[in-house]
Order: sequence, then structure tokens, then C-alpha cells
Amino acid sequence: MKSVVIKLDMAESVKKFVNITSKFNYDMALKSGRYVVDAKSILGIFSLDLGEPIVLEINSDDCDDLLSALVPFIA
Repeated sequence: MKSVVIKLDMAESVKKFVNITSKFNYDMALKSGRYVVDAKSILGIFSLDLGEPIVLEINSDDCDDLLSALVPFIA
């Protein structure tokens, strides 16, 4: 499992983030405090406090292709 801190500050960045994550078959979750949502769910992401950094947990150790696609969002 890999974890990275991401920053989603605007609605447009959330849309782009979900478009990227939806293209990959990895199981992913976003964690903010005690809340956990599916990283491929726009509604789930909007339920989080986007003013704070969010932890993306990817249930795979071999996900460099996903991480390279998410470089603009990594804090």
C-alpha cells in the first residue's frame, strides 16, 4: 500500500482528479481526519474538507503509473 498527500483546492481540480483515478483499476481511498471516501467518487470527495491536505491510499505497491499521472495534485 502506498500513501501520498494530495491537495484538491477547486471544483475543477476535483473533476480532473476523478477523471484520472477512474482510468486505473487500483483500489483507492481518500482520508481526511476520520472520514474515508472512495477516490473515484466526486460526491464523496466533496464531502471532505478540501481546505486541508488529504491522504490518498492506494492498495498496491506497483502504482507508479498512477502516481505519475497524479503529480499535479501531490502536495
